[in-house]
Amino acid sequence: MKYVWYLGFFLLFSLFLAGGCNSSKVFSPNVLAHHTPSGFQNNHLPPERMTKDFSKLWRRFWDRVPQQPASLKQIRPRIEFLRNNRTETSLTWLGHSTFLWQHNGINLITDPHLSQRASPVDFIGPKRINPPSIELDELPLIDFVIISHNHYDHLDRKSVLALAKQQREKPPCFLVPLGLKRWFEDIGISENVIELDWWQSEKIGQLSFTAVPVQHWSKRGLFDTNKTLWAGWVVKSPQQKLFFAGDTGYSKDFEEIGKRYGPMDLSLIPIGAYAPRWFMKDIHVNPEEAVKIHLNVKSCQSIGMHWGAFLNLTEEPLLEPPKRLLQELEKRKINPLDFRVLEHGQTMVLRALILKC
Repeated sequence: MKYVWYLGFFLLFSLFLAGGCNSSKVFSPNVLAHHTPSGFQNNHLPPERMTKDFSKLWRRFWDRVPQQPASLKQIRPRIEFLRNNRTETSLTWLGHSTFLWQHNGINLITDPHLSQRASPVDFIGPKRINPPSIELDELPLIDFVIISHNHYDHLDRKSVLALAKQQREKPPCFLVPLGLKRWFEDIGISENVIELDWWQSEKIGQLSFTAVPVQHWSKRGLFDTNKTLWAGWVVKSPQQKLFFAGDTGYSKDFEEIGKRYGPMDLSLIPIGAYAPRWFMKDIHVNPEEAVKIHLNVKSCQSIGMHWGAFLNLTEEPLLEPPKRLLQELEKRKINPLDFRVLEHGQTMVLRALILKC
């Protein structure tokens, strides 16, 4: 039975890793070097390193070191505050790469994943070791949803459908990388989905959304490797700039993002899912590289994400990323308050951030 489970895990792992908006659009002229005849590629990563051959997948599966369960400190979100907040700028970490950003009466959520597994099925695949800090029906009415890419721990069908049904008369606007609109249409969401290429911007009311290049890849089925784009996002209001790095390895893209859009007031940067390095380095940053991103984009305040939620997504100890982050900040003599982690479910009111930056 053990080997049947292992085989099922390997097959799923191969699938998982081997593979109402009134707006005005602004296009930035660029050479589309990241477009290929069959899909997309990274700016600074050779195409042959964007996918893993069978031998590497087998080595990763066979040599994998299971993570030991660990409990993340949980804070019960202030549900009434979040539902009624129209004046405070705040950020709430809901787990993994899911944040609720409230600003000028607008509610924005990043990579919403509030399900139990990062998987196409309910019975196998990376499982949450720490439950979502909020239920889908407890969320305030969401105005905008930004998606970084189509991997199962970032694009969750159940969560997306719940958000789409949350406001039947005025569903949220979904902003997605190029090629992902088709997925939304396939699950019945045909309106209010805006897809952007790298460096394209969308102005919606007081907010401007820009998809920016990060170093990653996409795959959701057996035959769709890199058929849809992946992206980070810069969200700009008259008072604040938010940078959501999505899921990424380290590259020179962040220097370019910093030149074009920095300094950032608030950045959400991954710090976990980095081991083993021989397998993960190209597509997932470690805490030391996360600090380099913080510096590249000239971030006033950064928050670590993409850690502590799923068991056996990668191999580093579940609670290691924030410890390594703090060590790197001390090494570089960076104030640890400038790049911090939140407790699971914690809300951070950003009133002082605007004054500081």
